[in-house]
Amino acid sequence: MEYRRLGKSGLQLSVVSYGSWTTFHHQVDEHLADALMGYAYDQGINFFDNAESYAGGESEKLMGKVLKQKRWERSSYVISSKVFFGWHGKENKPNQHGLSRKHIIEACHEALQRLQVDYLDLYFCHRPDPQVPISEVVWAMNHLLQQGKILYWGTSEWSAAQIMEAHMIAERYGLIGPAMEQPQYNLFYREKVEKEFLPLYESIGLGTTTWSPLASSLLTGKYNAGIPRDSRLGLPGYEWLKEKLLTPQNLEKVKALQKLADACGVSLAVLAIAWCIRNPHVSTVILGASRLSQLEENIRAVQFYHQLRDEILQQIEAIVDNRPNE
Repeated sequence: MEYRRLGKSGLQLSVVSYGSWTTFHHQVDEHLADALMGYAYDQGINFFDNAESYAGGESEKLMGKVLKQKRWERSSYVISSKVFFGWHGKENKPNQHGLSRKHIIEACHEALQRLQVDYLDLYFCHRPDPQVPISEVVWAMNHLLQQGKILYWGTSEWSAAQIMEAHMIAERYGLIGPAMEQPQYNLFYREKVEKEFLPLYESIGLGTTTWSPLASSLLTGKYNAGIPRDSRLGLPGYEWLKEKLLTPQNLEKVKALQKLADACGVSLAVLAIAWCIRNPHVSTVILGASRLSQLEENIRAVQFYHQLRDEILQQIEAIVDNRPNE
């Protein structure tokens, strides 16, 4: 396993990590979660990603059970939660979602209980909240930092301008700004990581914990001949994702990428994940495997990304044809 610092922070993360969005509770039970997290840890993965909203809090409960059973040294792994959506879903009451000081702090306490840990290594604002001043968010996060309940805080799907505003507020009051952002990043979604955030990597040392390297499994080729019943896009409630991803243009690109992966002697998933890892501004790529065989295969990208020569990268660019404008 290889490790990278989270931006300019002192924290080191494995270049691939393991997350539970859509899988834990829905596709992965306690026995399988134990096997998946155990294998990931044994392969050197040290970051496990979660959020209050995943499966209405059940994902964190499941991960917490596994962590308690494993009895790994707490200093040997990094765990996260995210705050914004709440865990009650449509039944959320006014202060049970968003980024008010009240919800940020209460959601942290709830996440600690579900995960059965004393502190969160990483705590993300899962989305920006236009109803709450960013100054309130910065002060609330620093309150948790001072209490030792979180070690680093960051954002997910915020704009560069919003992240910079948070840093300016933190600097003004002698506080700590966000250390990391969790953006989507894959061969079909590149704008933020490759263009919008470019000034932030140097100026504030932004780290990135990128999600969806396989574009919700589109970049595995599994949807080339239809939607398998047990797949993510076959789950109820994900119709919006299916309509967004499964376009004729995307499927044609995936088929061309599959041929390139075959020529390289690897799976399309390994090629796609390796392409993400090769970006030096990516601190870690979050994997979301629901089967042990998937996780075993996807981790191969850690070795393969060194073999992505310029010639292969040029062929990839010719196929996807979506490099962000400078």
